[in-house]
Amino acid sequence: MSIVIVGGNDCMIRKYKEICQEYKCDAKIFTHMKTDLKRQIGSPDLLVLFTGTMSHKMARCAVSETKGLKTKIERSHSSSASALKNILQTHISMA
Repeated sequence: MSIVIVGGNDCMIRKYKEICQEYKCDAKIFTHMKTDLKRQIGSPDLLVLFTGTMSHKMARCAVSETKGLKTKIERSHSSSASALKNILQTHISMA
């Protein structure tokens, strides 16, 4: 399963990757807005938006890029490790 995480904290990037590896998922993590963010998102199975730590522009960019795809979008105000684990448990058990 491929996952794109948008938002979150810079100091948590390594932890996010470790959690995704525990669930056997490939992850791309974007904590800051990049000029070519639209091209880098691709077509993931799951898009995780940590809304508490991202700009509105970043959220619109990520959501608009996955529009029309079969990407599941999950929003969480908290960008903690436990929030990511809960999201992954929900979506991995459904797959």
